[in-house]
Amino acid sequence: MNHYYLAIDIGASSGRHMLGYIEDGRLKLKEIYRFPNEMVKKDNRLCWDLERLFTEILNGMKKCCHLGKIPQSVGIDTWGVDFVLLDKEDRILGNAVAYRDDRTLSMDKKVAGYISEEKLYERTGIQKQQFNTIYQLMAVKEEQPDHLAQAEAFLMIPDYFHYLLTGKKSNEYTNVTTTQLVSPATKNWDWELIERLGYPGKIFGKIALPGTKLGGLRAEIKKEVGFDCKVILPASHDTASAVMAVPGKSKDILYISSGTWSLLGTELSEAACSEKSRIHNFTNEGGYDYRFRYLKNIMGLWMIQSIKKEIGQDWSYKDICAAAEKERIPSTVDCNQSRFLAPASMVNEVKEACKESGQQVPDSLEETASVVYQSLAESYGKAVCELEEIIGKSYGSIHIVGGGANAEYLNKMTAKACGKKVLAGPMEATAIGNLLAQLISEGELAGIKEGRDCVFNSFSIQCYELE
Repeated sequence: MNHYYLAIDIGASSGRHMLGYIEDGRLKLKEIYRFPNEMVKKDNRLCWDLERLFTEILNGMKKCCHLGKIPQSVGIDTWGVDFVLLDKEDRILGNAVAYRDDRTLSMDKKVAGYISEEKLYERTGIQKQQFNTIYQLMAVKEEQPDHLAQAEAFLMIPDYFHYLLTGKKSNEYTNVTTTQLVSPATKNWDWELIERLGYPGKIFGKIALPGTKLGGLRAEIKKEVGFDCKVILPASHDTASAVMAVPGKSKDILYISSGTWSLLGTELSEAACSEKSRIHNFTNEGGYDYRFRYLKNIMGLWMIQSIKKEIGQDWSYKDICAAAEKERIPSTVDCNQSRFLAPASMVNEVKEACKESGQQVPDSLEETASVVYQSLAESYGKAVCELEEIIGKSYGSIHIVGGGANAEYLNKMTAKACGKKVLAGPMEATAIGNLLAQLISEGELAGIKEGRDCVFNSFSIQCYELE
């Protein structure tokens, strides 16, 4: 009889419930539920609708019951940096403001008044991004100090959902490292930094590792979904889960977790917090088993998703990618410019950027997409050169996992721009990594090496040779 495990993977545009089980030494996957996700305006801020998302979490769990496939455990992963503050009654203070909101626009200067950017990087190893939790908390301190004063608990988004399922609060390691408030040396909260910034230390709980068993479902949740199961913390930052599923046979892996964001990096046993690393804006986020995800955050397929939403709603992503490959427009843009983070019109922003730089301006969906794909590949190539120079190591291939592994044109351009063979797949890397943490915790897999071997043997990998 198969033991089923449930990965709930929630991204910026959608979420899905993936059942997994081991059969004949291979990992089998089945998507049983999918739902949309998007930011909504609340009180003039871009926010996440957590109440609706939790309803969808429960809807997908009910589907397990309807299918007669009751999971032995469940774990939830989402994006990083965003959080909620809970009061003494465990109610959310304010709204769950999303990282693309502009409340943090001047908060880097406020934080710099307490600690310089150079010292902050030296302490945390986390790249500067305007939306990092450290800046979001400063926005709360400046604009809603009463919320910090009333707060009794700080939970990242997946931590909050795990709390709703179990009634137990946790701060999962891989996700809390994105706060820029964790020390890579101690693997714990940087209490001195937190005190210096004026954030209340009491709200930050004990950090828990992926694989931690929180317990069973709350009574009312059991009644609603129709079963009980263990809740096991995965690597709850979606990229950390995706990196777990990189199917490399070598311990030295170079990867791109390709989705809404493109996370390009490698794994290190110790954080690289040098000034050179800071200047090139690489980050040292937490990974499974205290590995460090040494990576650069690149804008990613958010740009294509936005273009599709504006002018390509009747197109599939596969068709957009294939059509872009037929174009010969040579223009590129700097994907990492903040102008592409949340523009009113991505199409117009790409056109304007090309115009400002004196390049050919795209005038169709196909041309605009081609510019973005070429620009992403160019960004990857630059980041690979920087990474290899900083850590003094070269790689023969690059693994692309996540939804972007299916973008053939982008994969070909990436091989050319990086000068490396590209191995693409699996597409469902985040859900797979989520499942691996549960399977390892339950003893069905011996550890991360066996897990990656299982992934390699379970899913097809497409190879794009350097031409």
